[in-house]
Amino acid sequence: MQYDYVLYYQSYYEYDILRGSYSSWFRAFFIIFKVTPIFTEGFAKYDDLNASVQENVSGIRVVKAFVREEYENDKFKKAATSLYNTFVRAESWLAFNNPVMMFVIYGSIIALSWFAAHFIADGTMTTGNLTSMFSYVMSMMMALMMLSMIFVMISMSTASAKRIAEVLNEKADITNPDAPVMQVPDGRIDFNHVDFVYKKDSETDTLKDIDIHINAGETIGIIGGTGCGKSSFVNLISRLYDVKNGSVCVGGVDVRKYDIETLRDEVSVVLQKNVLFSGTILDNLRWGNENATEEECIEACRQACADEFIERMPDKYNTWIEQGGTNVSGGQRQRLCIARALLKKPKVLILDDSTSAVDTATDAKIKHAFATKIPGTTKLIVSQRISSIQDADRILVLDNGMVSGFDTHEHLVENNKVYREIYEVQTQGGGDFDEQAEEAKENQPVDANAKAADDKKGGADNE
Repeated sequence: MQYDYVLYYQSYYEYDILRGSYSSWFRAFFIIFKVTPIFTEGFAKYDDLNASVQENVSGIRVVKAFVREEYENDKFKKAATSLYNTFVRAESWLAFNNPVMMFVIYGSIIALSWFAAHFIADGTMTTGNLTSMFSYVMSMMMALMMLSMIFVMISMSTASAKRIAEVLNEKADITNPDAPVMQVPDGRIDFNHVDFVYKKDSETDTLKDIDIHINAGETIGIIGGTGCGKSSFVNLISRLYDVKNGSVCVGGVDVRKYDIETLRDEVSVVLQKNVLFSGTILDNLRWGNENATEEECIEACRQACADEFIERMPDKYNTWIEQGGTNVSGGQRQRLCIARALLKKPKVLILDDSTSAVDTATDAKIKHAFATKIPGTTKLIVSQRISSIQDADRILVLDNGMVSGFDTHEHLVENNKVYREIYEVQTQGGGDFDEQAEEAKENQPVDANAKAADDKKGGADNE
């Protein structure tokens, strides 16, 4: 009889432990199910908060100049409040974990004590057995409690892991072909009826039917209004993007057939936004060629006319550059970036409006150095100033993503309406060609042939 009571007690006790275990597992999965989406939403709002802070720090001068401190403070408060409310919702669900877990533990202890009291009173169980059972149930429940805390952390980490996985699993649109070409023969560039669009579902092409051919060693100027596709055009050469239709060839080979690293080593680009990194001037220059000697760096700086201001610095080429190049001027930053690009000794050099902060005299020196020091390199110069490109071998005029003209400066002034209007606006008063050139033409008509005869003098005087 005593044996039957013990069996009954053990059966009920095992049932009680299993019931507590099942309730703990159910609660853990329920919390994960409810909390993970909230944490995902919260981490996305962290992005908004960080973006607000980053914009304010990087654009602090603009904020102060337009007296927008109060507006930016309100925007930050809204982002912070939204983030706070989201995490309060998540923590409200997580707060149930400990109370519920403690309820299960102490409920099990009460149930165990109640049944054990009857068994001890009947003489079918000893207090030593009860003590052992208490140790058993406490060990089990504490283990379950620790497990529930782990599930709480899993709830938070799951949301973070999903965001990290999105980045790691992102597939690059531009990849190497199966058998890539590992050498660029020369700097010839061919655009064969190229159409380009940034978004596949876009109804309007950024570039339309571009069909031009550039010989190795030529200097090509590129000009056009804002948004006409100048940067898009040059970005296709180094295969930062792929064309929609047609093909872009460098050295007679489609850029999609090259090894990407090989192609970009031979096509050096100085972008509109010039970026320098924390380190010395030499450290920044060696981004172009990590094995470059100091003499090679100095020569590249001479070609870019950067040696003029570097030699005046106390530490010269060991001068420390702050993050983003904040301790040098815009023109100095542009010249350092040009020198960095020259160190690659590329077959194609692209300057994407990268001399806009350089004075006209220095700009002319840089162009002269290009012509004498790197005559075999194909040079593409994107500029908004005609004086920067009028001496180029040929000039490409883009208008609304299409080729409006591709010829010498003199012929374009005579025969191309878009280029002539840009020329007239700049030579009549130094205005930006993005202003209404038609208005300038109506107010002060200019004889195109006379301007063509005196184009070099007029461009130099106005710049």
